[in-house]
Amino acid sequence: MKKLLFYTLFLLTAIPAFAQKDAAAKPILSAVSQKYRSYNVIKSDFTFTVENPQAGMKETRYGTLITQSKANKYKVDVYAGGSQSDVEQEIISDGKSQWTYLKKDKEVQVTDADNSDQSFNPAKIFTIYERGYKYAYVGTQKAGGKLYQIIELSPENDKSQFFKIRLQIDKVKKQIYSALIFDKSGARYNYTLRSLSGLTNAPAGTFTFDTKAHPGVEVVNLK
Repeated sequence: MKKLLFYTLFLLTAIPAFAQKDAAAKPILSAVSQKYRSYNVIKSDFTFTVENPQAGMKETRYGTLITQSKANKYKVDVYAGGSQSDVEQEIISDGKSQWTYLKKDKEVQVTDADNSDQSFNPAKIFTIYERGYKYAYVGTQKAGGKLYQIIELSPENDKSQFFKIRLQIDKVKKQIYSALIFDKSGARYNYTLRSLSGLTNAPAGTFTFDTKAHPGVEVVNLK
């Protein structure tokens, strides 16, 4: 599950260039971008599900993401199994360094932050569609008493490992509710945002790894 999470988040941020636009989809996505960019810090609780019907596999994890996109800062907490409190792994960046902590290994790897377009960068996950995708408005869908606008993205780079992302956008809140990723292998990866809030600031120390709060952890410096 660890590798799958890293893999799919990388896919969401790894495609350069600019793509063809659908006139119907453009104003919807522009409104979403404007909403997210109005926040200094965003906090979101999410559910991440991996499903591969051919392999008979389905796994779900809960997590929390805090981002300050303008500074390329982020913190991702992924919880063990069906827990929503027991942290299994953390990925943290202050824009200069990145810490990847695996609880069961009692190890944290420190690397230089990669802020290029080809990097794994959760700080930009809410505006992934702005570069490198063709996009098309599909229609609306009602679920749980809410109306969602459906937009499908396809990567301009035909060497990508996935061929489509389907976004559900809350029409009233102008926020992404879910992103369903279709992999060429037949697997599907679904991110659902269970909550999202804009913050003025993040608590001190949010975007750095605190070794004192993780006693016994081995620090592996890969810089």
